[in-house]
Amino acid sequence: MKQIVITLSREYGSGGRIIAQKLASDLQIKFYDKELIADVARKTGFSENFVRDAEHKRPTNSFLYDLYCAVQTPSVPDQVFIAQAQVIKQAAERESCIIVGRCADYILRDQPNCLRVFISAPLGERVRRAKEEYGVQEANLEGYVLRQDKARASYYNYFATGRWGDSRTYDLCINSRLGIDTAVECIKAAAQALMRE
Repeated sequence: MKQIVITLSREYGSGGRIIAQKLASDLQIKFYDKELIADVARKTGFSENFVRDAEHKRPTNSFLYDLYCAVQTPSVPDQVFIAQAQVIKQAAERESCIIVGRCADYILRDQPNCLRVFISAPLGERVRRAKEEYGVQEANLEGYVLRQDKARASYYNYFATGRWGDSRTYDLCINSRLGIDTAVECIKAAAQALMRE
């Protein structure tokens, strides 16, 4: 079977990272998530904490800011994104792998061997997972979960041409309310079909 890259975008609390880890184990391929932060930090010279924070901050999206950036060196969020895109492309060229988040589906949009997946789940289930599995201690958990999604959408929509969560951007969209194992099996079947092409 040929090399494959699976990009996995996900709503906060949908279990997407767990699905990606199980899938990587089942397919015996490399799993990239937080490991990319260390690679980007090495490439840019920024600290890992700085890179992590830059990924979660909404870049300014205004005409004046865009005009300013057109005549200046790239902004810090842009520098982090450019380095991140290079690291993601290198990983995809090097080996079969799963890459979680970080606009990887957009960065690898021209790769024929890339399976783009989006994981969603009902809000109540995501709130429960945030509390019980992630240990989030917020007074308004529902608001917290929705803010995380908003930040992910803002980041994606700033750097990518598609819209975060729009089914037309992905090859496969799965609601994890069907179960983590069911989601893994669905993605695995799609990946294996793509590898056989």
